Amino acid sequence: MNTIVNDSGRAHATTQGASSSWNDAEPADDGLDPDFKPLTPEQAAAWRQRNPVTSPWRVLALQLLVGVLVAVLTGVVSGQFRLKQAGAALAGLFVWELVKIVLTVALLLVAPKVVAGLSWLALVAGFVVTMKVYWLAMALGWMRRKTRT
Repeated sequence: MNTIVNDSGRAHATTQGASSSWNDAEPADDGLDPDFKPLTPEQAAAWRQRNPVTSPWRVLALQLLVGVLVAVLTGVVSGQFRLKQAGAALAGLFVWELVKIVLTVALLLVAPKVVAGLSWLALVAGFVVTMKVYWLAMALGWMRRKTRT
């Protein structure tokens, strides 16, 4: 006979011969460290204070700053930093972005031929969802912060 404890803290007995449902499954904490203890609200607040959430905009600003500094430093050291070359650099960026997009599409088209039994529709849907879910997660995080204030 198995004893299962539900969320209310009450235990109920089930027999091994009974039909199994999700309630009859083994407890979810099997195999976990028995010394695990949840944090108290004070400990959780202290942990949050020691590990603050970093804004993606701060990361983006830092990347932009470092990129500009490296570009300026490279131009100063090499002596080749001219405004006339800025247009060529921008054109090069667009060309290589186009190459990246073309190669991505080519890989998506070749994948079903290389991997047997692959569903192309599922592959494309998974690709699109993966590319968009990051923005959705950020948007939901921002919405939560706005409603708390």
